[in-house]
Amino acid sequence: MDKPMIMVEVVYALPDKQRLLRLNLPAGTNMREAVLRSGIQQHFPGLDVQQAPLGIFGKAVAKPEERVLEEGERVEIYRPLLADPKEVRKQRAAKVAQAKAE
Repeated sequence: MDKPMIMVEVVYALPDKQRLLRLNLPAGTNMREAVLRSGIQQHFPGLDVQQAPLGIFGKAVAKPEERVLEEGERVEIYRPLLADPKEVRKQRAAKVAQAKAE
């Protein structure tokens, strides 16, 4: 007997280009498998789908290879951060402090 199928979405975005792919996959498919099966890397040369951090509806998932998808979920592929958020906050605070001192 065939496994039941589920519909999921795989999304990735750059500042100037986005792609959302809808897939029908066998129930029991994990996040990483869904991304690999989506073929999204064809739309974004250089995207490393084997290593890219993944999440569902805005929440990062630590072990996407273990997270089985459910009907209707959206897998998001995250880009690496260009700047450490803590460092950016420190720099912003230093600018404010300097402006007050002047």
